[in-house]
Amino acid sequence: MRREFVVLAVIGGLLLTGCSQLERLTLIRPSAQHRGYTQIAPRYDVSGKHGQDSGDASMLLASASLFYQRGELADAEAMARKAQKLQPASGDAGTLLGLIADARGEAATAGKHFQAAAASAPGNGVYANNYGSWLCANARAAESLQWFDRALADPAYPTPVRALANAGECARKAGQPARAEASWRAALALDAVDVQALAGMAALELSQGKYLEARAFAERWLAVAPNDASALRIAMQVEEKTGDNVAASSYRSRLQAISPGSTTAPRAQ
Repeated sequence: MRREFVVLAVIGGLLLTGCSQLERLTLIRPSAQHRGYTQIAPRYDVSGKHGQDSGDASMLLASASLFYQRGELADAEAMARKAQKLQPASGDAGTLLGLIADARGEAATAGKHFQAAAASAPGNGVYANNYGSWLCANARAAESLQWFDRALADPAYPTPVRALANAGECARKAGQPARAEASWRAALALDAVDVQALAGMAALELSQGKYLEARAFAERWLAVAPNDASALRIAMQVEEKTGDNVAASSYRSRLQAISPGSTTAPRAQ
């Protein structure tokens, strides 16, 4: 699975949330150098104190975000902790500390920060999506689903398609294919070219032997991401199942062109 955490804005600078352990979950990354995550609409943190401390904390978080994006984790952590000291209940500071811990491979510590951020603002869909994504990536997929529901219940949540697509992937991991399908279809109703949902539906239909439906989703997926190796593998296998060896060979050639020697079956969904 690919990943995505949600973005928070700090006085013009972006505080981006993500988790390297997440598979095809939508957890946003700060740049294309971090596995190609997508930036979404900003979300401002208004928790904690206001006035001078609030402004100082925002400046510190803006600096911390820049350090994080450059991979300067020690400086990012120092700035984020200073901001958190000024605003102890700041979900933004906790989120950034979670990202830093994740970048260091400290999954348990990252989870504590994401959980604390969600607890600091129970109605905040951004924090709920992030914590749910972390749960799902850390063998707690069934538990994660309630957090995506919380994200979707937030009327100010800027990208419900992301929570829906995440919920679909995590429902699949939790052994709930019906819920996965419902979530992915709801995501596609909001964004017909959402790659995460198209990928999920293509693999789901293939696994259920619905080859024509799987072909349709795979073709839509490839229209958006023509060089996606996973999409090409699924499209190839669909054509093999339907007996169209010419089409299967074409997909195989395209796959080998971008990943020489790669003709294995698609990843499990």
